Order: sequence, then structure tokens, then C-alpha cells
Amino acid sequence: MAQVEKRGGLLRKSSASKKPLKEKVVLMYDEIFMTEDPSKCSPRFWEELFLMKVNLEYLEGKLESLDGEELMKIKDNINCLFQHCIQALGEEHPIRVVNALQTLCALIRGVHQKNKSTSGFDIINMLMGFDKAELCMKNLMESLDSLLCAEGSESLKSLCLKLLLCLVTVTDNISQNTILEYVMINSIFEAILQILSHPPSRREHGYDAVVLLALLVNYRKYESVNPYIVKLSIVDDEATLNVSIWILFFLFRQYKDKEEEHQSGFFSALTNMVGSMFIADAHEKISVQTNEAILLALYEAVHLNRNFITVLAQSHPEMGLVMTPVSPAPTTPVTPLGTTPPSSDVISSVELPLDADVQTSNLLITFLKYSSIVMQDTKDEHRLHSGKLCLIILTCIAEDQYANAFLHDDNMNFRVNLHRMPMRHRKKAADKNLPCRPLVCAVLDLMVEFIVTHMMKEFPMDLYIRCIQVVHKLLCYQKKCRVRLHYTWRELWSALINLLKFLMSNETVLLAKHNIFTLALMIVNLFNMFITYGDTFLPTPSSYDELYYEIIRMHQSFDNLYSMVLRLSTNAGQWKEAASKVTHALVNIRAIINHFNPKIESYAAVNHISQLSEEQVLEVVRANYDTLTLKLQDGLDQYERYSEQHKEAAFFKELVRSISTNVRRNLAFHTLSQEVLLKEFSTIS
Repeated sequence: MAQVEKRGGLLRKSSASKKPLKEKVVLMYDEIFMTEDPSKCSPRFWEELFLMKVNLEYLEGKLESLDGEELMKIKDNINCLFQHCIQALGEEHPIRVVNALQTLCALIRGVHQKNKSTSGFDIINMLMGFDKAELCMKNLMESLDSLLCAEGSESLKSLCLKLLLCLVTVTDNISQNTILEYVMINSIFEAILQILSHPPSRREHGYDAVVLLALLVNYRKYESVNPYIVKLSIVDDEATLNVSIWILFFLFRQYKDKEEEHQSGFFSALTNMVGSMFIADAHEKISVQTNEAILLALYEAVHLNRNFITVLAQSHPEMGLVMTPVSPAPTTPVTPLGTTPPSSDVISSVELPLDADVQTSNLLITFLKYSSIVMQDTKDEHRLHSGKLCLIILTCIAEDQYANAFLHDDNMNFRVNLHRMPMRHRKKAADKNLPCRPLVCAVLDLMVEFIVTHMMKEFPMDLYIRCIQVVHKLLCYQKKCRVRLHYTWRELWSALINLLKFLMSNETVLLAKHNIFTLALMIVNLFNMFITYGDTFLPTPSSYDELYYEIIRMHQSFDNLYSMVLRLSTNAGQWKEAASKVTHALVNIRAIINHFNPKIESYAAVNHISQLSEEQVLEVVRANYDTLTLKLQDGLDQYERYSEQHKEAAFFKELVRSISTNVRRNLAFHTLSQEVLLKEFSTIS
């Protein structure tokens, strides 16, 4: 018997002795694309159609091949197919449900493809008809909600989520997708949260559910009341926990896999063999694939609902080093939702060898570690967006009173091993002897690391401004609550001064693209914050002395900055006003330098010392505080709170457009394949 091959909806014998034969489902599609009602001649047409395996490629290709006028001629049949698909979702036989879901995917994508041309037809009218659209979408959303909440097949749930993602992302700008009005009216928010609250469903569908929620939250968010925003902002702690845990676990898995790959990879072994002579710097940098959709979901959660920030601060058994495999969770959990440890295939039984204190790990630590990797490399657009999202999330955290109380709690100490970019001029940090410190120290370390490692030609000005803002907001909390944080402040001061030096040495190049005086003013005002209020939040009097020592030691950098801004502020150029602000802000720093430098020189001359030690300089400083006169500067401990709509709307619109495009691209034919589904539903009762 000749072998039968299937290609593009055709069945043909390999001998090619006869004309190719079309498979039955393709013949049925062809009938739908005629102007006549296909059920006239075959009353059981629709019933039989949903027993046939869907040919997605053929159906979408057929829709794409027709022009707008031809498609309008068969509008009634398209409407009929759409309505019968929705009816089939209520069938008992799962294969009919599967075929209906996949047919809907092909219909929605195919018709939206036609809308990209100038055909001029309305998508809703083409798919459903204006008169039946409201009822059709109500029935569709109710059916999808039921399937997502049912105890049935996980494969069916997966296909429902893919259909919803297909529906949401058919346009690059989701706010122009008018069908989503019906998704707003017929909310599936509770179904999404239920998926995330049930461990097996969370494991199987967490990614799609979280991405879907992030996209729906961004539908016309600035133009009208979005019910998904409203519901996410008032969601209870239990559901909050489940969303947060899944998002952070997803990031954690990426981080863990990359860390293990880094530790056991070829280059790591080769580096050990050759003593790091040639390739260490090139291959030590760890990089994870950025996932803007997941970071967007975390941002929306943190931004809209302070309960998420509370959850980030909580410790969870899932983050421990040793995982005991658990039996499948019962349908009705016997423990509170979200507290059941995930099964061992979600996170392997061996955690990263980073956290010496396993019992005190939490979700915020996971986010900080992930951010330290993402923020290393901001050269391409996607990584730049991810780095910006991480800093925006940290901005929201730094403004939150509860988060700050937790971050600064001296009774809650953690070991956090952030990734440090390999640099030739500094030694690799010893990971094993990390001190236990309040979490705010890790946040400050992350900011210092960013400041030190991104002074380059393609200067990420926006990220630097956000980074300095995070530091400022943390200092404002410390000043307000008189928190004396034991932190190596010198590292921060040194990083800030080096950043000023970079701005000055690259003045011409940077001014062609950026207003560097905005950043310079922020840096100078951080020093002013330490000078004016440092005695209320620096850990010891000697820390305050060290601040003065650093300013005096690096006085040449501040002198050069003053010369630069004075030159530009006295010229009638575009930077006059901006430079003048920096000139005025430098008044106290210059007063310190001008007050102490002559006294230090006098001390050296009297004692016949050519070069004073640090302790000798500090002795002079302590002896001459009383005669120092400083000006009180207002507003140093004030800041403008983060506002998305007024300042970040353009960024988020572009980000959501990029995410929508990527999600649609990844919903390829193979991801909607029936092979697994047909095996699962191999018998029809």
C-alpha cells in the first residue's frame, strides 16, 4: 500500500499516480468559505466539524488569502463558525472543546491580520456581528472562566489561556483592541487568581496567567476605569501571596539555572585551568534572559497594592536550601493557600550555595539578586527596559513606610550575595564571608554597584537618576526615623565622587545628549543631606568625621565641579540656569574645604609633616568643628513621590507594545499543537 503523506491540508499518495486528496477538515473549511450556509446540505456539519483535528495553518492561511471584499461576502458563515465554536465550549466531549478553542485562535488571528490592511471592515462585526457581539463575548468569557476554574484537564486550561493571550495581543497596541472592552465587562480576574492560588495549576500555567494579568491591567489604564486595576489594588493578602511567590519563583529559577551554568560551564573549567589569564574578564559576567512581562507584573502588583510589598518582606519555606518532595496538593488545600511548598520539579532540592542563613531568606532577596544580574548589562533595549523596571520597583519600595521599616529593622539581618560585574581594577569579592545585615544594606550595595559599573560612552542617564533617587529616599527615611545604619558609607561617597569626576571629564560628549547638571545637583544634594542631617542617622560620630575627611581628601574634584558650573552659569547658554543650581548647592561643601584646608596645611607646617595620615587629618577636623559656619539648606529631606501617569506613561505604553508583540510571536503553531491533547483525550465517552 502506498505511503500516505500529509502536507498543508493535503493527503497524497507518494506514487503521485492520482490527484492530491484534501483531508476532510480542509474540505469543510472550504465549504465555510463559500457564500452558502454549509449546514443546509449537511445538517450535522457543525457537529462533525469539531470532531475533526484543526488545521490551524490552513484556516489562518485561507483567511489571509482573501481580500476585505471577499471576506465580507462570507461574513455570515464566519459569524456562524464563531458562534458554534462558543457553543462547542460547553460540550461534554473535551476533544470538541479543544478543537473549538483552537479554531477560535485561528479565527481571531486570521481576521485581525486582515485588519492590518486597508480593507476597512470592523473586526467585531466580522467575527460576531454587531447585533450578537455582546451576547457572544459574554458566553465566550463565561465558558473560558468555567474551564479555567474547573477541576478538569490542565491542557484545556493551558489552551484557554493561550486563546486569551491570542485575543489580547492581536494588536501591538492593546488599547486599540476594541474586543477587550468585552473582556473588561466580563472579568476573568478571579479565575486568574485561582490558577495562581492552586500549586499544580500555578506550576503549569503560572507564566501565562501572570503575563495575561499584566497585559489586561494595562488596557486603557490612563483613559478609563480598568476593572483589573481596581481588583488588583484591593486583592486580599492570601491571593497576593500566591501572585508574588510565583513571580519571584520564576525569576529565581532563571537566576538559579544561570548561576549553576556559570559555576559548572566550559569557560569556568577552562578559566581554572589557565589561571584566569586571558578569558576571566570576558566570561565571568552572568547574564539571564530578561523577562519584561514578568517584571511588569511584579511592578503592577507592587505599585497598585501595598500588600504585595508586605509579602515581599515575608520569609517563606519555599526559599530554603532543603526541599522535601511533597505529595500532590489536594483539591481543597489543608494549609493556607500559598504556604504549601512547591514540588521538587519546580525548584530542585539544592538551592544556590549563596544563602548561609537559609531560614531567613525572603522574596525581596530574590528580587535583589535578580536585579543585580539584570542591571549589569543595559546596552540593548530589552535589558535597558528591564533595568529601568527593576529601579522603578525599588523606587516604589523605597517610598513605602512598611517596606522601609522592614528594610531597616536591625533585628532582621540577611546575607545577600549580589552579583558584581567583573572589573580589572578590583578584586573579586569573597562570597563565603558575607556579613548579616539589614536588607537596606543590600539595596544600597546594589545602587553603589550600578554607579560604579556604568560610567560609559552610552551613558544611561535615566537609570542613574533613578538610582540616586532610590538612595535619597532611603536617606530621607533614615533621617525622619533617626535610623543609625551601620553601613560602609565610604563606598557610597567614593562612588558618588567618581561619578562626578566622570561627568566632568566627559562634559562635552555628555552635554550633547544629556543635562548632566540634573544628576550633578542630585549627587551634591546627597552630600548636603549627609552634611546637614548626618549627625541624626550616621552610626557614630566618627562616621561624620569620615564624611568630612572624604570631602577634604577629594576637594580637587569639588573644586573642578565648581569651576565648571561657574563657567557655564556666567555664560548666556542653554545650561545657565541648571549650572547655577549646582553652584548654589555647593556652598556648604566649599565652606568645609575652605575652612579645613588652611588648618590642615598649618598643622602640617607646624609639625613639619609633608603628608598627613588619615588620623592626623581627622584630629584637625575634630578640633575645628566649632569655628565652621554652614548655611541651612531647605528641602534636602523632601522628594517628589513616584507618579506613573504623569512621567512614565510613554515608557509603559512602549513596553506593553513590545511585550504584546513578543507574546504574539511566541504563540506559534506548535504551541497550539493537539498532539498532547489528543493523547490526553484519546477516548470519547
